[in-house]
Amino acid sequence: MKTNRALTSILALSVVAGLASAQDAPKKKAAPASPAMETSATLDGKNIAIKYSAPSVKGRKIFGGAGALQPDNTVWRTGANNATAMHTDGDIMIGALNVPAGDYTLYVALDPKGWQLIVSKQTGQRGINRDGSASLDESKAVGRTPMKMSKPASMVETYKMTLAGEGKKGTLTLEWENVSASVNISAK
Repeated sequence: MKTNRALTSILALSVVAGLASAQDAPKKKAAPASPAMETSATLDGKNIAIKYSAPSVKGRKIFGGAGALQPDNTVWRTGANNATAMHTDGDIMIGALNVPAGDYTLYVALDPKGWQLIVSKQTGQRGINRDGSASLDESKAVGRTPMKMSKPASMVETYKMTLAGEGKKGTLTLEWENVSASVNISAK
């Protein structure tokens, strides 16, 4: 009889201890709203890698016009969270820009007549300032180059950057909402 009571007491204590520890268990983190992403390509043996954060449309108007998340005639950080970072192992051309090997930040000038990719030597900064403006320091820009504008086959819910190519030539493509913008990249 005493053995049964002892076992019952131990069982009851185990259940209580299990419930108490379950309450202290760490909660699963929700997936980030704009997850970290990467894209890369190797052109003529030179690796080019881009790290960015990928926001989603979530029913919002993203580009152009009144009420857009990214209004016309502004500079966009080409993603969310930190500014979009690019590293190249070798000298490359991005559109008409000569980009030596090294680390850079990418932005886009959202001109309604045609977007321009901006390559900056400034690195490690947050993508936007406290007032909501892009963190681009124009004095550190390598330059701007026009992008080819088109529309994707269907609406792109989650922002996507793609580096693709082979040999010496490739393309960087940005797609989000109803916009696709690309620029040629080549190894020097």
